[in-house]
Amino acid sequence: MNDLFADIGYKSINHAGEQLCGDHVDVVEQGEDSTVIVLADGLGSGVKASILSTLTSKIISTMIAQGISIEECVSTIAATLPVSSEHGVAYSTFTIIHLKHNQTAELIQYDNPHIIMIRNDDLYDYPMMEMNIDGKKIFRTNIRLRENDIFVAMSDGCPHASADLAYNNNWKREDIADFMLAMSIAGYTAKSLCTLLVDECNKLYEGRPLDDATACVVRIRKRAPMNILFGPPKNPDDSDRMMSLFFSKKGKHIICGGTTSAIAAKWLGRKLNVSTEYQTGSDVPPISEIEGVDLVTEGVVTMGRVELYARDYLNDNEYYDTWRFGRDGASRICQLLFEEATDINFYVGKAVNPAHQDPDLPLNFNLKMNLVKDLSRDLKKMGKHVKVSYY
Repeated sequence: MNDLFADIGYKSINHAGEQLCGDHVDVVEQGEDSTVIVLADGLGSGVKASILSTLTSKIISTMIAQGISIEECVSTIAATLPVSSEHGVAYSTFTIIHLKHNQTAELIQYDNPHIIMIRNDDLYDYPMMEMNIDGKKIFRTNIRLRENDIFVAMSDGCPHASADLAYNNNWKREDIADFMLAMSIAGYTAKSLCTLLVDECNKLYEGRPLDDATACVVRIRKRAPMNILFGPPKNPDDSDRMMSLFFSKKGKHIICGGTTSAIAAKWLGRKLNVSTEYQTGSDVPPISEIEGVDLVTEGVVTMGRVELYARDYLNDNEYYDTWRFGRDGASRICQLLFEEATDINFYVGKAVNPAHQDPDLPLNFNLKMNLVKDLSRDLKKMGKHVKVSYY
């Protein structure tokens, strides 16, 4: 494993009046640091297009992840896809980004707008080799990865986005490239970058897209480990071992829970400064402080809010402004986990808090364990490497 990490994000909007999107993105991991990303665009829109794109992305991503050649993948797609009764062809375009050991990227493109690449805060004109496979013109590229490289893949619903039936000649691929270059300099995550692009397309469509539009962004960055301590150990004799392992890890350290914070402060030999002041406009419990610890928060309520924001982040991202600019404990955890962290280590204590066993209270031990499980799952879906240790 090298010190580079692939931050991956994607977002779609549906053709106006359609409940299903005709574009589909699949991300398949190959071990720790190799990933296959496929963006497929099915013919037309609606149910048929959704079936075409889903089959295409699933088949290609699975086959390439298993080491099968692109030639065989294309032949399999041609033999597998249902034929459109309207157009007489089995048709789904696709873009493949194959990250190998986070050292190289293989780009394979068929009939989608070509990938935009940004390197050294400038647009990068990468070489392409043209291939002909089963009568299809395929473009192939191999690139050695560098820190801060950005790849922007998109379906053809993004260029020429317009509220009219005519193409918008002021929003071509080249214009999208300039737009993304300007956004990338601000250091946004992959998820934020693709959201900015798709939202801009939706504005140009005046909220009624004439085509499905999807953007997928890959941003190469340095690894950033993050460590979270959540709850005291079941056996108090394990406290020293738990604290020693937690604080020996590289990266930032977050402590969640009042009892846990008190144990950590005692182990460090430092004062726990407890605050009773809520952040303006927030109902999340106040933040505490321990010298040498990056963030100290309340436990179950705060982490419950983090999980709520995590689920939303993977879907409509409607709470983005709330947590991105908030200063309460949940918002600050989200900023660290969603936007900064690449490798996340959970240290979860299994001690039962007597205050949480009151049947009249909604908080209990199972809720804490489920929060850890659900948040770990969602962080993995964001592309994070997550490890959970129980004590």
